[in-house]
Amino acid sequence: MSIRNLDFLFDPASVAVIGATDRERSVGATVWRNLRAGGFKGPVWAVNKRLRELDGQPVFARVAQLPEAPQLAVICTPPASVPQLVAELGARGTRAAVVMTAGLDRDTRHAMLEAARPYLLRILGPNCIGLLTPRLGLNASFAHVDALPGELALVSQSGALMTSMLDWSRANGVGFSHFVSLGEGADVDFGDMLDFLASDARTRAILLYIESISAPRKFMSAARAAARNKPVIVVKAGRSSAGQAAAASHTGALAGSDLVFDAAIARAGMLRVSTLQELFIAAETLSRFRGRRGEELVIVTNGGGAGVMAADAAADAGVKLSRLADATVERLDALLPPNWSHGNPVDLIGDAPVERYVATLEALAADPAQPALLFIHAPTAIVPSGEIAQALVPLLKRLPPRLLSCWMGQGAVAEARQRFHDAGLPVFDTPEQAVRAFALGVDYARNQAQLMEAPPAAPARPVADTARARALVQQALAAGREMLTEPEAKAVLTACGIPVAATTSTAPDPDAAAEAAQRIGFPVVLKVLSLQITHKSDVGGVVLDLNSALEVREAAAAMLQRVRTRRPDALILGFSVQQMVKRSHARELIVGTTIDPLFGPVVLFGHGGTAVEVLADRAVGLPPLNEPLARSLVGRTRVSKLLGAWRDTSAVDHQALYGVLVTVSQLLADVPEIAELDINPLIASPDGVVALDARIRASSACPAGEANFAIRPYPTRLVETVDWRGRALTLRPIRPEDEAQHLEFLSRVSAEDIRMRVFYSRRSIERSELARLTQIDYAREMAFVVTEPNPAGGEFTLGVARAVADPDNEEAEFGVLVRSDLKGSGLGMLLMEKLVAYLKGQGTRRIVAVVLEENAAMRGLGKRLGFSEGPPDRADGTRRIWMDL
Repeated sequence: MSIRNLDFLFDPASVAVIGATDRERSVGATVWRNLRAGGFKGPVWAVNKRLRELDGQPVFARVAQLPEAPQLAVICTPPASVPQLVAELGARGTRAAVVMTAGLDRDTRHAMLEAARPYLLRILGPNCIGLLTPRLGLNASFAHVDALPGELALVSQSGALMTSMLDWSRANGVGFSHFVSLGEGADVDFGDMLDFLASDARTRAILLYIESISAPRKFMSAARAAARNKPVIVVKAGRSSAGQAAAASHTGALAGSDLVFDAAIARAGMLRVSTLQELFIAAETLSRFRGRRGEELVIVTNGGGAGVMAADAAADAGVKLSRLADATVERLDALLPPNWSHGNPVDLIGDAPVERYVATLEALAADPAQPALLFIHAPTAIVPSGEIAQALVPLLKRLPPRLLSCWMGQGAVAEARQRFHDAGLPVFDTPEQAVRAFALGVDYARNQAQLMEAPPAAPARPVADTARARALVQQALAAGREMLTEPEAKAVLTACGIPVAATTSTAPDPDAAAEAAQRIGFPVVLKVLSLQITHKSDVGGVVLDLNSALEVREAAAAMLQRVRTRRPDALILGFSVQQMVKRSHARELIVGTTIDPLFGPVVLFGHGGTAVEVLADRAVGLPPLNEPLARSLVGRTRVSKLLGAWRDTSAVDHQALYGVLVTVSQLLADVPEIAELDINPLIASPDGVVALDARIRASSACPAGEANFAIRPYPTRLVETVDWRGRALTLRPIRPEDEAQHLEFLSRVSAEDIRMRVFYSRRSIERSELARLTQIDYAREMAFVVTEPNPAGGEFTLGVARAVADPDNEEAEFGVLVRSDLKGSGLGMLLMEKLVAYLKGQGTRRIVAVVLEENAAMRGLGKRLGFSEGPPDRADGTRRIWMDL
C-alpha cells in the first residue's frame, strides 16, 4: 500500500486516543498528556469505557460516539481489542492509526491487518513509541520529552533509541520534521517511510536506525528513489562476523553477513555510519555540503597543533591531503609571513589579522581545481573569532559549497559558530570530527556514483552459451546432486567465456592420472575428485607442479591414502588433472557468488586462497554489474592496490578482470539454479585471467535469476526494432549511457515545445537533472526512447515517452516529447502505444497527465488514444487528461 493515506498519519486534522486514561505512568495517560501539551491545533478526543471526563475534556465510551471520524487514531488498549477497534475506526472513516500496544501474537496481528485492509487504513506499529511532527505540535507518542522543529526526519525501529535520541537532540539543538518509531512495522515499514519522506519538502535529510528489513526489494527501490532527492543516512544494528555458518564455498559463508548489508546501502546511494553521533555529523555535512569536490582535502588553520591533529585524523580516515599547486603557493607566499608552512596544512600563524584569513581563502578558492577546504580556528586574544566569521561569511557564500569549518573552543567561538551555521556552512567542534565528516562525504559520493548505474542483466559481452551452462547445472540436479564436479563447474565457466586452465578427469587410478598428465603436458596439478570434499587442500587433496608421469603416479597413490585416512566418509570419484599455469606478475584472486537471505544474489571479489585469506580482504556487490560497478567492487579491497604496475611489475589486465565479474553477474541472471559459485583462485596477470579452480552448488529452488535480484536490471526484453516509414528504428527503455545523446536530443527540441512539455521556457538543463532523466529505477519508472543509427556508429534519439507511477501503482503520470523537426510524424503515437501497453502489463490502473490548454497536439494525441479530458483549470491554464487501464 506504500504511501497511500500516510498524510493522515503525519498531518492529521484531528486525533483520537483510544485508551486514554487517568492512570499514572500508563501509556494511555502519557500519550494523552503529550498530545494535549504539544500544541496540536486540531481537536483531540479521548475514548475510554470507564471514564466520563479526563482533564476537563469529555470522554467517549466508543469510537462510534466520537463527534466525527478522527483522521488519526492512537490505540493504547490490550492486544485482543485491537482488531475490532481497527475495524470500527475504518468503518467510521479513519484512515491512519498508531498501535502502541505490545504483545500482539501472530493471529491477532493478522486480524488487525485484515480489519484495516478494506479501508486502506494505515497502521504504524504495533509495539511502537509513536510519532512526532514538531511543526504541527503533534506528539502522538509516549516519549518523555518533545522534539524540536527542524528539517531532519528520523525513523527508528528501536523505541529505546528513539527516546535517547530525543534527549540528545534537545540538548544539542537538533530539530526534526518527523520523528517516527516503526515498532514491529506490520504495515508501515522503511520502504513506505522513504517514499513519503523523499517528497516531503520540509525534510532535507532522512536518518534511519535499522535492525531488520522485511521487504528488501521494496526497500531498495524506495531507498534508491529517495537517495536521488536528498541524503539518506543509516545506522544498522547487529553487525555480525562474516562466515559464521558452514557453507560449500568461501563466498557462501558470507550469506546473511553485515558485509552484504553494506553493499546494499552503498548501491542504493545511501550512507552507512557506525554511531548515533556520526548520524548527525553526516546529516549536517551532506545537507549543507553536497557540492564537495574530489576526495582530497586542504586544511587551513591559525594553529600548527590544530593542523597536525587534522592531518593525523585524515591519515586515520584514509583521507588524502592535497598537494598545493605551484601557482597557489606563489599566491600564498605573497600573502603570508615567511614562516608559513609552505604546504598543506596551510598555517596562517596565530597572530593573523582578519584580512589574512580573507585573502588566504580567496587565494585557495581562485584555483578551480582545488579540492575541498577545512578551515580550523583556535581563539586568540588578538582578533575576536566573531569578527573573522563576519568577514568570511560573505566570501564563502559566494563560493561553491566546498568548505567545512571547525571553531575550536566554547564561549569564545560561540558567535563565530552561529554566524557560520546561519549562513548554511558546516560547523564542527573538533578537527577530528570535521575530518570524519569529510570522509563520510567521500563515502557518500562514491555511493551516489553507484546509484547512477543501472546495468542490464545481460550486458553486451562476447556471446555466452547460456543454454550449455544451464544444461550442465540442470544435469547435476537431475542426477540428484547439488554440487557440480570441478570439471563440470569449469565447463560452465567455459560456456560463459571465462578462460579456465586445461583440465581432465580420470578414475581413482594413479596410472590413469599419469596418462592424462602426459596428454595435457607437464607441469600439471593433481586434485582429488569427491562430491563430499569441497575444500580439497584441507585434506591434502591438491599437489602442484608435477613434472613427470612418475611424479604424478606417486602423488596420486599418496593422495588416495591421505584422503581416505582423513575423510573415510568421502566417496572418491577420481582425479582432476590440470595444466599448471605459470604466469609472471600474477595475482591470486577470488570471484564468487552466493544467495543472501535478505538481498538475494550477491557477487564477491577479493584476495584468493584459504578461507582465512578470503575473509581478511573481500568486498561484495549486488548484481547486475557493469564495468564501472565491477571497478568499484575491485577498488574496495586491499588487494586492488597490488593489481597495478609497480617498479618492474606490470599491471594485470583490468579489463579482463572486470569482464569476469560482469560475466558472473550475468550468469546469476541466466542460470537461476546457481546457489553458490567460487572461482578460487582466479589468476590475474598482464596476459589476462584464468580460472584454476571452480566450485558450483545448485538448487532446484532457483534462488538466483533476475527475478530475485534486489535491484531491477535493465529490462532488455522490452527492446524492439520497428519499421517506421521504411526506416529501422529501435524502441527501448532509456539507459544511463544515453546521457550524451539525450542532451543532443533536447538541443533539437524548440523552446516552445519544451514550454508545452514542462510549462516554462528553458535554455539549459543541469547535469544532475539530465542524470535523473536517464538513470532511472525501472521498478517504479519507465522511459521509452525511439532511436535511429547515426553515421558515427552511435544513435540519435528521436523521441521519449516517460511515466512515473505512484508507489501504490494506482496512477502513473506520463509525458511525451518528440524532436521538433519530427512533430506530426506519428512517433508520439508509437511511443505512447508502447508506454500504455507496458503500464497495463505492470498492473497500473490509470495513466494521467496535466497539459496546457493550448497544447492542441498533445490533447489531440490523447483523444486518438482514447484519453478522457477534465474541465480546464482557469487558474493556470491546464487540463487533466487520463485513461483507465
